[in-house]
Amino acid sequence: MTLPCPVSELLALIPRLAGHHVVVVGDLFLDEYLIGQASRLSREAPVPVLELESRRRLPGGGANPAMNIVALGSRATSVGLIGDDEAGRALRTLLAQAGVGTDGLLTDPDRPTTTKTRLVAQGALRFPQQIARVDRVDRRPLAPTVEARVVERVRALGAEADAILVSDYRSGLVTPAVVQAVREVAAGSRLITADSQGRLGHFVGFHLVKCNRWEAESYLASLPSEGGQAGLPRPAPELRTSADFEAATAYLRRSLKVEAILITQGPEGMSLRDGRGYLHLPAANRTEVFDVTGAGDTVIAVATLALIAGATPSVAAALANYAAGLVVRRLGNATPSPEELDWAIRQWSENF
Repeated sequence: MTLPCPVSELLALIPRLAGHHVVVVGDLFLDEYLIGQASRLSREAPVPVLELESRRRLPGGGANPAMNIVALGSRATSVGLIGDDEAGRALRTLLAQAGVGTDGLLTDPDRPTTTKTRLVAQGALRFPQQIARVDRVDRRPLAPTVEARVVERVRALGAEADAILVSDYRSGLVTPAVVQAVREVAAGSRLITADSQGRLGHFVGFHLVKCNRWEAESYLASLPSEGGQAGLPRPAPELRTSADFEAATAYLRRSLKVEAILITQGPEGMSLRDGRGYLHLPAANRTEVFDVTGAGDTVIAVATLALIAGATPSVAAALANYAAGLVVRRLGNATPSPEELDWAIRQWSENF
């Protein structure tokens, strides 16, 4: 296949990603990496012993799209919950140091900050090896008073933004009331996009909704085979062939009443459906993939900025595809710079 536009158009779009304001509403995580040497097995159990050498902490979950937006020269304000704990204070500090607005961060003393701790062995190989992950997450429904505070922040901050991006990691923040507040504050005059972990039905009427293949399959499998959403016949939930993705994206776009639906497929690239038709983009970077953590966050962040800048959904997806190819080359959540994005487009365009 070919790109949906000339390479020169993608290059010219990069500086236009700057100067916008996006409010990012989502489940916030603190990602922690405990890095060391694993040179022997434990005598207590058949597991490696990690001798700790360093620790890295990065904003994760719904905080990562905000980090990507700031890295490309636009403003991002994060709306989400942190706990009244050391992890929450660390996350707030990391976001502020990166230039992400923290006016929308709310502290819930009854809910710990979500943390994801990865144990990483740094050996003789070029890239570290993750050997385990420990998650601390509270998926209880929000208390009504907390939900009301989140809705108030969405309304107040969203009214000042060019776009609102919802990052749903299914950790409790993205409730129907919060999503409805996003719709109301947008009121047809602001772009609204979403990265959904399978709960696609929450985002009816959004401009762009993104999910990965497994999330799309899970959502389709949850629907009745006859009738489905809005009375449309549901396609087979197993997405394997190009025809499967064409049928699924057509169904999802119509049933969700969105302008565009984007399904990422890891090493197979991504598939987009908008009013102009169907497009499949092979992965831009096919050889240097070390850590896929946060790649989907980069995709939705870059696509959102490109849409604000006036790109069509297909061009926005193409640019996001290059950005994703950059961040999977690094350990942990990463953000592409404008210069790196320019390099990637020039370097990898021959793949198309």
